[in-house]
Amino acid sequence: MSNRATIGDLADHIRSKNAGPFWQTIDIFFANDENYRTVSENTALNPATIGQLYRIAPDHIHIYRLPQLRALKISFPRPVVQGSPSDRDMHAGQQHIPISTLTLESSV
Repeated sequence: MSNRATIGDLADHIRSKNAGPFWQTIDIFFANDENYRTVSENTALNPATIGQLYRIAPDHIHIYRLPQLRALKISFPRPVVQGSPSDRDMHAGQQHIPISTLTLESSV
């Protein structure tokens, strides 16, 4: 793995979506076990880092590791209720961008 690899570099597919009107979720899928393990076990993938990316308290972030599916699921509260006047992404479809650019820690 390059010292500058991002989650987006190693993931096969990343998507974000609503998980109800108050929550959103990010799904990260990998084409092989090696890439899944590299990201899943990386110290950069933690609630504190994700909290900084999305401006969410780390204790509200849930990270689910699904090795049988080679997938990660990250869920957290939406910043505003879906469909409210200040909602800028009603379907949470663009929320995968920050996590895709997260640089992984070197495994050296």
